[in-house]
Amino acid sequence: MDINTAKSVLQNTFGYADFRHQQAKIISELINGADVFTLMPTGGGKSLCYQIPAIVRDGLGIVVSPLIALMKDQVDALKLQGVKAEFLNSSQDREEQNRVEQLIRSGNVDLLYVAPERLLSDYFLNLIDNITIALFAFDEAHCVSQWGHDFRPEYQQLSIISQRYPDTPKIALTATADMKTRDEIVEVLHLTAAKIFVHSFDRPNLQYRISEQKNSKEQLLKFINTEHNNDAGIVYCLSRKSVEATAQWLSEQGKVALPYHAGLANNIKDNNQQRFLREDGIIIVATIAFGMGIDKPDVRFVAHLNLPKSIEAYYQETGRAGRDGMPANTWLAYGMQDVIKLKQMTSQSNGNEQFKFITQRKIDALLGYCEVCSCRRQVLLNYFGETLAEPCGNCDNCLDPPITWDGTAAARKALSTVYRTGQRFGVGHQIDVLLGKQTPKIIQVNHQQLSTYGIGKEHKAEEWQTVFRQLISMGYLAVEMDYGALKLTEKSRPLLKGEITIQLKVKEYSKAKPARKSKQTSASNLSAQEEVIFEKLKQQRALWAKERNVPSFVIFHDATLMDIARVNPKNAAQLLNVNGIGQTKLELYGEKIIALLH
Repeated sequence: MDINTAKSVLQNTFGYADFRHQQAKIISELINGADVFTLMPTGGGKSLCYQIPAIVRDGLGIVVSPLIALMKDQVDALKLQGVKAEFLNSSQDREEQNRVEQLIRSGNVDLLYVAPERLLSDYFLNLIDNITIALFAFDEAHCVSQWGHDFRPEYQQLSIISQRYPDTPKIALTATADMKTRDEIVEVLHLTAAKIFVHSFDRPNLQYRISEQKNSKEQLLKFINTEHNNDAGIVYCLSRKSVEATAQWLSEQGKVALPYHAGLANNIKDNNQQRFLREDGIIIVATIAFGMGIDKPDVRFVAHLNLPKSIEAYYQETGRAGRDGMPANTWLAYGMQDVIKLKQMTSQSNGNEQFKFITQRKIDALLGYCEVCSCRRQVLLNYFGETLAEPCGNCDNCLDPPITWDGTAAARKALSTVYRTGQRFGVGHQIDVLLGKQTPKIIQVNHQQLSTYGIGKEHKAEEWQTVFRQLISMGYLAVEMDYGALKLTEKSRPLLKGEITIQLKVKEYSKAKPARKSKQTSASNLSAQEEVIFEKLKQQRALWAKERNVPSFVIFHDATLMDIARVNPKNAAQLLNVNGIGQTKLELYGEKIIALLH
């Protein structure tokens, strides 16, 4: 089948002039009946890779997604573009489900969104056994992986689909997966003959920044006030208690901040998620229960008040910012307590020893990323097996390079203290010994008699915290899982013996000014006059969205409105050249937009 048919759908239905990256190749393979595995970052245009083949091929395209809360918005957006799309999930009553099933039987649906558990039910399989199926798309395919941060057991059962429909093309899609997870996806979903497409993990529009945790709430507020006043953002916390406290505190500071975690009543969660999706400038404060597949393109920042569980989790969570391709910030504040808490959570989990070992390594890798002095983007991409030739110029280490010092003597004092205390105590106790404090614990275990007692008074406690954290991140010390005790590693021997030297970062002090801006200073790059038009279009879009009871971005993305503001079209033909405006949207809104502009 000709790719030109697909390009016609791209232009006339979705309103885009050309395919991006590897979209054309992926779509061509699917249209011609091949299986595909594609790894493409958030905002890279994954959805079109299965939506267009489902429209072009005969029959029903079935999209398997774990995200039932988002299905309605996804389907509403497709319907506004003239696509025959539907969803089936537990939010619908029986009458509505019957309506959709009748449309499926009569061949009047091109795209159907379902959760894996519904797809695997005997009732549903019997329903689709008697119709032509264009393709199966397994979205968020990393949910297959037992080692992943979003494991869903029902995804492991999807191999049934390959066995039952061997001749129907299938595509598995994910935005984040290391090599182990990729192999697991291919194996579990029986995609061994699939064509594999791996796009770059780089998200050049995201700025990566990491800070030492001091007063994390105040740090967060300063970050938001300085750079993201009235912007939509996500703040991640490790615990439900912290989520609620942070949301309440931000609200008291005049922000519209809503909590989201698994312990909240479903109606509160749904209401908060809908407000975040539909209103401008909402901040959602959440545990990782929130966000997988969140389809809000204009999230301008993602902040972490605690260390995530792995680089994969960090990449996926930060990836929820800037899906529209415009500049966005990611910011993380963390301290040693995060490392100890994550390791304790791992130790107390129900996982087997192999699971715990792999989880430990992932925490260590993330800690190394946090403490690195070089370009963060290079380190991040390297973790996923990708090389970035030059430093990015858009992370804190590139924009404000950290100052380093010869930390050899301090490191040896720290390691010696860990050794002298019997490798049975945590960071706080080690620092108390180095500073010569007379705490009850020191007196109780007689550590005031140690040769290292009081030998570190030239540094403050906060500076010793920084030293210990870097020694852990560099692999000279390990954190024992159950109680957070520090232990020497094999790597520490040459440093203790004075055979090597070590450079450490100077403790980060609170800066009066925000981090220097990258070359991407503004999310819009509009002139003053264009900005006025853009704001007028946003206000009108909000009214149209309210009429249809959908989020604003379902009507038009910000990027589309900005293009309209720049082009200032005088007629329908000029408007049709704007990215994101296809034939159906032109018919619905074309005359209204031109009337608004002129």
